[in-house]
Amino acid sequence: MATARILVIDDESLMRDYVQEALSRAGYDVEAAANGKDGIETMRQRSFDVVITDLKMAPMDGLEVLRKVADDSPDTCCIVMTAYGTIETAVGALKAGADDYILKPFAPDELEVAVTRALERRQLAQENRYLRAEINQRYDFGSMVGESPAIRQVYEQIKKVANSRATILIRGESGTGKELVARAIHFSGARRDRPFIKVNCAALSAGLLESELFGHEKGSFTGAHERKVGRFELADTGTLLLDEVSEISLELQPKLLRALQEREFERVGGTRTISVDTRIIGTSNRNLEDAVHRNTFREDLFFRLNVIPIHLPALRDRREDIPALADFFLKRYASENGRDATGFSPQALALFQDYPWPGNIRELSNAVERAVVMSSGPVLGVDLFSLTGGRPKTINGNAVSVAMGATVAEMERELIMRTLEHCSQNRTQAAKVLDISVRTLRNKLKEYGAADDGDGE
Repeated sequence: MATARILVIDDESLMRDYVQEALSRAGYDVEAAANGKDGIETMRQRSFDVVITDLKMAPMDGLEVLRKVADDSPDTCCIVMTAYGTIETAVGALKAGADDYILKPFAPDELEVAVTRALERRQLAQENRYLRAEINQRYDFGSMVGESPAIRQVYEQIKKVANSRATILIRGESGTGKELVARAIHFSGARRDRPFIKVNCAALSAGLLESELFGHEKGSFTGAHERKVGRFELADTGTLLLDEVSEISLELQPKLLRALQEREFERVGGTRTISVDTRIIGTSNRNLEDAVHRNTFREDLFFRLNVIPIHLPALRDRREDIPALADFFLKRYASENGRDATGFSPQALALFQDYPWPGNIRELSNAVERAVVMSSGPVLGVDLFSLTGGRPKTINGNAVSVAMGATVAEMERELIMRTLEHCSQNRTQAAKVLDISVRTLRNKLKEYGAADDGDGE
């Protein structure tokens, strides 16, 4: 990551040198100017991530500096230094465009915290501008493809909940587009211009996830060298997506429950209660009712998450949408890869309709992208798709069979247990065969009540 560039503007040389030295020691690229006019001229010659300016200067005071920075470089964050710590002074600075203010005298670590917060806000603003620019291409309501009754019901739910503050739980198999629906809800509602923040609950340990969600104070644990603002706080006035919320540990679930109920929390190691107006969207590909029954997920947390449930159908349950989805991906990947592919052969389309698509839309997307890249003509033939049609999953030629009428969950369990048996209980090898992570395999075995004998490596 590039070193942040900071401009310090202060007509007092001692303060100017103090701030420049403190931030240089912290690893920032710092320049200084002795007055507002010189500072604005320096900004017009070079770009800066943050401007730190004194308020009381002549002939150009800090408020005028803020207005010129806003006009010339709206992406630059501004922090005001002032010894006049009245409410009126702070409000005036914030109205003029300051992102934060700091009262003289201050310690170096206070200054560093203010700069860190400013840079985080700047990055967040840039990310959200990028996301808004991408709305029409990928994330808006219109980019969701399909007209089947099952998906049209989802469209209607999105319209109804987009402007609400209620917590939403989106459920469906992996690859059905849960994150896309979450983004459609956010970007088609009143919060579209506010932050959209995502956290993958399955990717982090309980300790790391708590810090990621709620933040932490400097020194709260080994390695906490500075204050960290959590995702709940960053998503204030916007939307927080808790992806795979079912993977949150039982130890962390009570704290999440309180944050959902009260919209308030404390950072790890902190005592100040932080209140936010954050709309929560959770996603899960697991049966949460079963998790509640097995005491691996709190019932009260489930009810708090499941205020507005949205179920996404599997691709095999909306087969009439497959041609439109395939065409959508074809156009995207042909454009991205500079190919002249324009359609599919009748045999390829027939294969699409026969294939069960266990990986759902994600698998279809990957299959079309691979075919487009490998194609040499406008029509993608069946030879470009390495799909197995409706044949059962095999392990070294041995089919995994289940009784007619078995549920998807039962078929999944049989496949996993048979694969483990074939791999002599080696979980790493079995995960590779199943094309899932060892963590996911371990979680599945925990669902089934299988003994945890380690990874079996």
